[in-house]
Parts: sequence; structure tokens; C-alpha cells
Amino acid sequence: MTQAYLKTPIVYPEPDGSPMAESDPNRDYLVYGVESLKLYFQHRTDVYVSGNLWLSYEQGVPDAVVCPDVFVVFGVENRPRRSYKVWEESGKTPDWILEVTSRSTRNKDEREKPDTYARMGVSEYFQYDPTGDYLKPRLKGRRLVKQNYQVLTPNHLEDGTLSFPSQVLGLEIHLLQDGQLRFFNPQAQEYLRTYCEERERADRFAARLKELGIDPSELM
Repeated sequence: MTQAYLKTPIVYPEPDGSPMAESDPNRDYLVYGVESLKLYFQHRTDVYVSGNLWLSYEQGVPDAVVCPDVFVVFGVENRPRRSYKVWEESGKTPDWILEVTSRSTRNKDEREKPDTYARMGVSEYFQYDPTGDYLKPRLKGRRLVKQNYQVLTPNHLEDGTLSFPSQVLGLEIHLLQDGQLRFFNPQAQEYLRTYCEERERADRFAARLKELGIDPSELM
């Protein structure tokens, strides 16, 4: 009698609805990173921005998974995903990653993830420490050169800001004098905003128009 063997299906990590614990500073910068970059690339159908999402990078190996705080992928469809599987995206791995470092993640962020992300071919990898307890300075950038990361040297601006030009994003990543991280658009000469900040800006503009006797709806 021939015994039939059934292959056990491989289960890759996906969100289960459970909250992922983050400190206030880490969560705030995760939200800022994802929202501001989504707004910046909102008119690009071939750019995917996400964060805190399971990313499986090797088919058939469920443990080959990472969960970057913020990441950007060029050359894939801009659509919602439950998880990101590289082999379902024509082999496209993230081009840019930001990890918001904390006490529980600092060793992996500094020692393990650079090796993993370099093997994946991530062009730029940034770390940010919102509390300043683990990184000096709080922002660190790496660029992939011949399969190895080189640490980036920031430009020092007159106001004390450290500026890291990102070739991948076409932006500058600023560490402000007070320790805040901000994305700077050198063409528009302004910082990127979150959804909430964008709404507040629009509300202020509408209020100003009304003060001038202009109905904002007539401009739409």
C-alpha cells in the first residue's frame, strides 16, 4: 500500500490584531515616518510606504522575516497589504529602512539588522534614537556600497542641525538641535508633515482666507 504524504503548508507571519507595544516617543516617530512619507509619495503609484509590517524575504523559510519600523519600496504597486512577501513582489526588497531604536531593540538594530538588510540589498538603512540613550548622535545612516554598509557623515548646518542627504528618497533627513527627527524636502524648502499636521495647515489657511473675505470653497 502506498502511503500518501501531504505537504504541510508554510505559514508566514501576518498581523493577528494584537497591539504591538511601543513607547510614546517610538510610536510618535513611527507614525511621523510612515505618514509623512506616504503623503510625500502619494501621487506615485509605483512607491509603497509602510511600517511595523511583517516582511518575509525568503520563500519557504518562515523565520526569514523582519518588521521594519518604516520602509519604502520603489517599483511595486502602491496598495494596502496584510504583509509583504518579497517573492510576490517580483523579488523587490525595500530600498530604504528606518528603525526607531529602543532598549529592547538596540542590539538587533545595531548588530544583526545591518547584516540582514545588506544581504537583502536595502540601499539605505537609518537608525534613530528618540531618547538619546543609545545612539550618539541620535541619528545614524548607512548606505550600501558593494554589498557592505558605509556609515554616512552628516552635514552640519548653521543652526546646529545634522543633515543626512538620502539619495534613495531624494530628501534630507534632519536631526534638529532639540533631538527631533524630520524629513526635509530640499526642493520645496520645507519639512514633511503628518496627516494631522497637514489638516491643521489647511485649516489655518482656510481661516486666513475667511479673514480676507474669501470663501475657501470657491477656490476648489
